Amino acid sequence: MNLEKMYEIQAGLKARIEKEHPFKDGYDELILRPTKKLLAFLVELGECANEHRGFKFWSKDQNPRYETKCHSCKGIGSFNGEEMCLYCSGTGIQKRPLLEEYVDGLHFLLELGIDKNQRIIEPFTTVMSDDKDIDYQFIGIYGAIMDYYRSGGNIRSYKKLFRLYFGLGEMLGFTPEQIEQAYYEKNTINILRQDSGY
Repeated sequence: MNLEKMYEIQAGLKARIEKEHPFKDGYDELILRPTKKLLAFLVELGECANEHRGFKFWSKDQNPRYETKCHSCKGIGSFNGEEMCLYCSGTGIQKRPLLEEYVDGLHFLLELGIDKNQRIIEPFTTVMSDDKDIDYQFIGIYGAIMDYYRSGGNIRSYKKLFRLYFGLGEMLGFTPEQIEQAYYEKNTINILRQDSGY
């Protein structure tokens, strides 16, 4: 995984957003925006947990939403066994909700590092909950986000958050290559959103 490239791409998107949505004043720049980014990260983490569904003990459907079949070809990838479905490019998959939500959180994780000039690009060890319980991993990340907030964004708390978040990706079964590719795809969407006045 090329984290250095991902940080650079995120820095470009960050610069564009700040240009198109400038800071109102120093308070907005130093207090409001960073707080809103942390809240956005918490929301994305919650959306990821929602797509994982494992915590929903009240539901008979606790299966993670790894893939959604294409609505056009009904997941087959073609029509009449010949004509490739252009909507899904023949994959039969319309979207990958769990991976997409995970990557949405990754955008904010990278941006937190950029904001404090803290980039983790060297090889690192992921951190997983002691018994590899994914619910505890989600809760641990929530706690790490709050620790990051309370610490004022120090490097130690950022490294912990980073390692826990990538540990979650590992626990969800995502490879570094899948995460990186999904990050690039979502970044393209984010740029298109900015182009369209999102």
